[in-house]
Amino acid sequence: MRLRAVLIGCGAMSRAWLQAAAGIEDLDIVGLADLDEERAKGRAAEFDLSHAITTADLSSLLAKTQPDILFDVVVPSARHDVVAEALGAGCHVLSEKPMANSMEEARDLLKRAAAAGRIHAVVQNRRYLSAIRRIARLVASGAIGDITSVHADFFLAPHFGGFREEMDHVLLLDMAIHAFDAMRCMTGLSPTKVYCREWDPKSSWYRQGSSALACFDLPNGALFTYRGSWAAEGIRTSWEGAWRIVGTKGSIAWDGHDDIRAEVPGERTELLASLTPIAVPAPAPGDKVGGHRGVLTDFVAAIRSGSEPETVGHENIRSLAMVFGAIESAGQGRTIELVV
Repeated sequence: MRLRAVLIGCGAMSRAWLQAAAGIEDLDIVGLADLDEERAKGRAAEFDLSHAITTADLSSLLAKTQPDILFDVVVPSARHDVVAEALGAGCHVLSEKPMANSMEEARDLLKRAAAAGRIHAVVQNRRYLSAIRRIARLVASGAIGDITSVHADFFLAPHFGGFREEMDHVLLLDMAIHAFDAMRCMTGLSPTKVYCREWDPKSSWYRQGSSALACFDLPNGALFTYRGSWAAEGIRTSWEGAWRIVGTKGSIAWDGHDDIRAEVPGERTELLASLTPIAVPAPAPGDKVGGHRGVLTDFVAAIRSGSEPETVGHENIRSLAMVFGAIESAGQGRTIELVV
């Protein structure tokens, strides 16, 4: 099945999308749109898309190209209107994260996708990392027992410039969702409550919300803690963070790069037991991997097969609820129940 796609929002992130799309068989990019039409033309030239229509107007692009798919790479504040129009025009939609700018907008988009009979999914490319798939299989095997706590640290100091440095809740809304969704993928657990604090170090160059601490209640009685900052100079974590998953039988640690370790206690002869390493599953042919290309491949395959991709909206909204629950908690200074 040959599919026609348009991409909306030709900023920096659009390059990764177009690189990924170029590797998918029988997928044609037939149009590009951006409020700055010259930027759309620049992307078309960069990716040798001379046949693609470029414009600053979404409505005219949809009318002229009649696409099967819309790739949404716009800023979060514009997401709802772009996705709603695309669904109304009969497009399947794959959006950049976050899924929406509020839970109300997200719920509305779920209803619109269902009414249109179209797939609306979200790019959660961290799910498509080999390490996360391997950890998920190790957790599911029961090798470390039942999960009792999960911990993620994230400390970097990127100077993006542009809209991120002017955003409210920039860490929680623009970055932490990756960790929140990765936790759900690795453990199969979706939180029920959250308590969160936000702050900005005096050295921060972000307008608001560059740093946060969040503690989530998991439905099995365990906790998930997240500590993060986008204004932490020195001793960087990976972009994927540094992780520890603790179970009733042992623990898993991942540095966010290639080092995954798992240990269970051995013989107890002194205060502490000896520790026995356990094997971490190797990459498997069935693992969904590939980052952005993995997400796009899964999305396109779902359209062609009539199935659902892993990051479909009615599933991804659970990760979004973690974000907005944390933001609400930080604003109100109390624990928030997470309601999808």
